[in-house]
Amino acid sequence: MKNIAGFVCAAAMTTLLLSPATAEDSVSHYAPEQSETLADALENYNTYNQKVAEVLARPSLTENDMEEIHEHTYTIEVALARINETLGGLPVTLERLHLASESYNAAAVRGVGEVYLENALPLAE
Repeated sequence: MKNIAGFVCAAAMTTLLLSPATAEDSVSHYAPEQSETLADALENYNTYNQKVAEVLARPSLTENDMEEIHEHTYTIEVALARINETLGGLPVTLERLHLASESYNAAAVRGVGEVYLENALPLAE
């Protein structure tokens, strides 16, 4: 009898563990808007977060509303990846600019400064 109870318990646990994978198979996946540049990423990030906010502002959320949010998150994820990739190196570039200016190295200041501003200026837009 203990073996049967153990088997039933193990079968129930297996069913519970596999259920999310089965449910995930029925979820639609969407093609995100691409974020080729930091400016694109920031625009997509702001636009699609606003879309999510608009859906969340609805009095009640239907399955269609949740599907709409699900679709928007694909573009937000791509945008965040581009933002993180670009901005992750920004502190290092800024430090290189700082050190070049501190040592009065005009060529390095100009070169590093251009790279820094290329990645920093879209944040101010």
